[in-house]
Amino acid sequence: MEWWWAYLAIGVVVGFLAGLLGIGGGMVMVPMLVFVFSAAGLPAAHLMHLAIATAMATIVFTSLSSVRAHHRHGGVDWHAARALAPGIMAGSLGAALGAGFIPTRPLAVCFTALMFFAAAQMYMDVKPEPQRRLPGAAGLFAAGAGIGAISSVLAAGGAFLSIPYLVRRNVPVRRAIGTAAAIGFPIALAGTVGYVLHGMRTPQLPAGSLGFVYLPALAFVAAASMSTAPLGARLAHRLPVRRLRMVFSLVLLAFAVRMLANFW
Repeated sequence: MEWWWAYLAIGVVVGFLAGLLGIGGGMVMVPMLVFVFSAAGLPAAHLMHLAIATAMATIVFTSLSSVRAHHRHGGVDWHAARALAPGIMAGSLGAALGAGFIPTRPLAVCFTALMFFAAAQMYMDVKPEPQRRLPGAAGLFAAGAGIGAISSVLAAGGAFLSIPYLVRRNVPVRRAIGTAAAIGFPIALAGTVGYVLHGMRTPQLPAGSLGFVYLPALAFVAAASMSTAPLGARLAHRLPVRRLRMVFSLVLLAFAVRMLANFW
């Protein structure tokens, strides 16, 4: 527990950035947790698994407040959210179970590749054009499974994938953002369950772990991030968020390169 202050600091930073920039916390939380877990002497063979699973579990808590806020303003397309949920949970759970079999180094390479993609998308700020209506049940299941699987490996709420997808399917941008927040909860819940189940069969995990979820870090990060996210959201209306998103995307790239170098 001597690293509680580091977990609090991670939660403060992640919560503030999530509120300010509307990003999923996992992309920046995982590299930070990897650095702290390594310094704390947690098993090197499972650093990535512990960091991703703990970040995913944190999103379970932080997504709830976000969903409530969007729902109060009528910003959630619950029809689309419910239709995507089965595929999302299947993809997220399956990817989490599968990630447990991947050694730390290849998993780090996969994670950083997805970070590069997300950072590039954020930097270019590509705005998709509405093209077609939402597909049928099979199409929504497949789309949800893809979003859930990628988000589970990246420990993200999936907004960087689900918002462009929904906008292209003629869902208004504001409702797409609220719907992305809503489906972030099943992504995080199913992913967390997968990491817990696989981790419970893994020997030599540190004390305080529930599967791959490291509970001491989860408690402090979740508490701090939930308290600072509203502050970031308030400042989002006063600061040049577009410019800040560009700067943050470059910081995200630097995090990805540094983490990849640590595992290479």
